[in-house]
Amino acid sequence: MRLTRRDFLVGTAGGVALASSPYAFAFGESSKVDIAELDLGRGTVSRPNAWKRLLAEVEATTSIGCKDVFKNGIARLTPEDPALFEHPFLVCSGDSAFDALSDEGAQQLSRYLAYGGFLLFDDVTGTRSSSFYTSVERTLKTLFPTRTLAPLAKSTHSVYRSFFLNPEPVGRVATFSDLTGITLGGVRVDGERRDDTTRTPVIVMRNDLSGALERDRAGRHPYPVVPGGMRQRREAVKLGINLMMYSLTSNYKTDQVHVKELIERRYNGRGQ
Repeated sequence: MRLTRRDFLVGTAGGVALASSPYAFAFGESSKVDIAELDLGRGTVSRPNAWKRLLAEVEATTSIGCKDVFKNGIARLTPEDPALFEHPFLVCSGDSAFDALSDEGAQQLSRYLAYGGFLLFDDVTGTRSSSFYTSVERTLKTLFPTRTLAPLAKSTHSVYRSFFLNPEPVGRVATFSDLTGITLGGVRVDGERRDDTTRTPVIVMRNDLSGALERDRAGRHPYPVVPGGMRQRREAVKLGINLMMYSLTSNYKTDQVHVKELIERRYNGRGQ
């Protein structure tokens, strides 16, 4: 059996428990997944209702069990917090420049990503001249000095097939046509790189995913979605589910069977 990110270790003391075994398995409530927000200080924002909504959609649509974040809330953690290792999916949303990582924060975040954690940067500005995105680029150079932030190919990358087939990478806006990310690994067979040997522990979304998912206490959407309206919001939900599934399965097979009837009934037949 090949282990996946679903087997991501709940570490203690910043993942020191990994020294005795590369994998650990959880049972009961601890085996359920959630999303935690990464707090990098000024320039980053908190949108817990967006991630609560995404987890509810994941649990309703897939076989993945999610923690009761409506009762317990969405954790918001700094890079230095060892509780990072309790959450397989981190998201950092922002609207302006943020400070460089501390040495301790950079070391722990690097360790988290190396051990199988996943980080989504969500640029809520949706603009091409984003100081938040500039800070993200700087941060990724610190974490992955030999890797380049690059577009994820829609024709081959597993994030576009981890549950729904080819959801549009849209959010509150549709300014950018691609997700970008840092991809590790990969071997070449007959001169071509096999994508099923790679993983992308960091993905950057520049179309404000959380803005499309966000709901207020009354269940209303506080941010209009342009230019595609409700259809675009549904695509954003699909993308969010794919991101969660990818974070748990990493190199999900591109020929995975999908339930076409479920997709059409749940997301194309009614509004969100």
